[in-house]
Amino acid sequence: MAKGKKLLKGSWLKHEIEQLKKLFPHISTKEVADKLGRAVKSVQAKASKLGLKKTKRYLKSLGRK
Repeated sequence: MAKGKKLLKGSWLKHEIEQLKKLFPHISTKEVADKLGRAVKSVQAKASKLGLKKTKRYLKSLGRK
């Protein structure tokens, strides 16, 4: 976790959701969690609830089809 950031519990703020929508498709879930100061499981759950998916390009970079 980045210095100066603490884990938040509960509600997501509007700007956090905007960042999640922007970042999630293109970088690892752990990186998103670190940038937002959230737990990986929390990011996964929120992304799923919002219907967010990783891009094909990102998945291909991991060696997935």
